Amino acid sequence: MDFSVDNVVSLVAFLLFISIIAGKTGYRFGVPILVLFLGVGMIFGHDGFGLQFSSPDVAQFVGVLALNTILFSGGMDTKYLEIRPVLVQGIVLATLGVLLTAVLTGLFIYMLTQHVFTSIAFSILEALLLASVMSSTDSASVFAILGSKGISLKQRLRPLLELESGSNDPMAYMLTITFIQWIQSSSNDAGFLVIASNFLLQLTVGSLLGYFLGRFAVRIINKLDLDNEALYPVLMISVLFIIFSITNYLQGNGYLAVYISGLVLGNSKFVHKKTVKKFMDGMTWLFQIVMFLTLGLLVNPSELLPIILIGLAISLFMIFFARPIAVWICLIPFKRMTSAARHYISWVGLRGAAPILFATYPWTAGLEHAKEIFNIVFFVTLVSLIVQGTTVTKVAEWLHLLGEHIPKNKTKHFDPDFIDDLNLKSTMSEITISKEHLQRGNRIMDIPMPEKTLVVLVKRGEHYFVPTGATELEPDDVMLIISDNERSLKETYAKLGIK
Repeated sequence: MDFSVDNVVSLVAFLLFISIIAGKTGYRFGVPILVLFLGVGMIFGHDGFGLQFSSPDVAQFVGVLALNTILFSGGMDTKYLEIRPVLVQGIVLATLGVLLTAVLTGLFIYMLTQHVFTSIAFSILEALLLASVMSSTDSASVFAILGSKGISLKQRLRPLLELESGSNDPMAYMLTITFIQWIQSSSNDAGFLVIASNFLLQLTVGSLLGYFLGRFAVRIINKLDLDNEALYPVLMISVLFIIFSITNYLQGNGYLAVYISGLVLGNSKFVHKKTVKKFMDGMTWLFQIVMFLTLGLLVNPSELLPIILIGLAISLFMIFFARPIAVWICLIPFKRMTSAARHYISWVGLRGAAPILFATYPWTAGLEHAKEIFNIVFFVTLVSLIVQGTTVTKVAEWLHLLGEHIPKNKTKHFDPDFIDDLNLKSTMSEITISKEHLQRGNRIMDIPMPEKTLVVLVKRGEHYFVPTGATELEPDDVMLIISDNERSLKETYAKLGIK
């Protein structure tokens, strides 16, 4: 294929289009969207339609940009008041949980390759490196499926899983880099204490810079008075990568700093926040698709055949042993958490794009068995997504952890700037008035609504106004309502006969 500018642009646009269509189709069948994006990349790769791509450096560069954007946007979307009750559990799972998963899996891989699959004989450090690469979890696929079906989880499991999966990639990255350095230490005499101190330095510097640079970014954004509102999202992108670069330069963990700064910004007030968050959501999807496609193109399916058995053994061990043991140990101090919740957290330990990205680091570092490590990680990720990703809803149902189905409350006609200032216990939705709603009278006070539900705005045609109880409504008017919580919203829908 002639890689001219026109051909490259056309090819990228076509792959993006195919990925979006595949993702839309996958929702209907409960297939994790990540599997579909990776699948598109594999289909068009070397063993498929013959697109030649074999550069781990390029894949790593794309992955770094993508992972930074995903972590930053994930931090911005995380509400502190929602995660505060599960903050300690989330941090423990994201740190100690990742470490325990890596150690348990690493020991298993070492025994497996020394005594069963001896064709790939990993040393103990190589086994721990491979396990560290796979030690973080991914939430994008899980909550894409849960969100598409309007499913809620009991016992604050959703914010806990989001917090853990959004914050454990930095830990896996630090473990990966640490074991790469340790393996290379035989040639540069780097001692264990030096590597351990570097590990703590990354953690400390990353955390502190993430918080303080995030606070500084809020002040800068609010101080600037840009003439064009569209420049604020561009400013946010520059802030994101400046924070990552500064933190890395000062020997901190850039991924951790980016996530924490996103958390700080998302829970602070700054100008044009709504516009910026929408832009970041779009960029996150774009980067996810590009990263998954790139990683899919990098793997050759034919090279997965020799590692299927060892990959399957590792996958089953991580799903049924390493992850559950790590979760149950981490959650020992939290007596109020039920066994069902612990089982579900253990099951939702999906591997995602981050492990595949981290698997390029041994490759670019020139380590022995690096290609085997990459292929094993890719296969384990696929197994995890297919086995666990397609059953997250069913397992929640089996464990009686599914919350009540709440009607979707997306607002199409209203986009108020004050939405982020509302009490997080409030739930916003909109209702289009029909003739049936006006059978008891056409005033707002005539419409049956729970005490905890208020009508705050009405849209009639292209005009908006604040109503009172005596406001007379007309068919096709759109009401913006706020309920105290999701239960009140459901009660409102029931009284109005909306399913």
